[in-house]
Amino acid sequence: MTDVTPDQIKGKAKSSRLGLIVAPVLLIVAAGGSYVGASKFFAPEAAAGQDSHGDDAQAKAHDDASDAHGAGGDVAFVALDPMLVSLADSDRHLRFVAQVEVAPGQQQAVAALTPRLIDTLQDYLRAVGSEHLGDAEALLRLRSQMLRRLQMVAGPDRVRDLLIMEFVLN
Repeated sequence: MTDVTPDQIKGKAKSSRLGLIVAPVLLIVAAGGSYVGASKFFAPEAAAGQDSHGDDAQAKAHDDASDAHGAGGDVAFVALDPMLVSLADSDRHLRFVAQVEVAPGQQQAVAALTPRLIDTLQDYLRAVGSEHLGDAEALLRLRSQMLRRLQMVAGPDRVRDLLIMEFVLN
């Protein structure tokens, strides 16, 4: 048979219970440490600025946003007509409303291309299957794909960004 005594069996039971208690505690500590590390890594200036000079941090963020969108923070938008698109593989429909951020002074040129932009977006959205819309990152992927297509039609120097105002599946 075996050479295991009843005292050895009790010792193993105690150590397995101890593992059930220690493992979740270590998991929680590791998750907390990861959160703190990630928040400091991704927003070090905002965290430091909020502690000492909250107004200075906000002003710097506003200046950075202005620099990213041209001198003086000039931003122009061209509204696209609302779209109702039937999805390729189902009876579902997508209601889509967006605006295109354009370079200052390019509003008229991009507005003249609005029918072509809408056609490009509708063609792309019709080809997207409903299974691609279910995951958490779907809107981010769709937005980048649509922005790339709009830049190909209107020109990358004209179209800066695509702002999705409404994205409703029914």
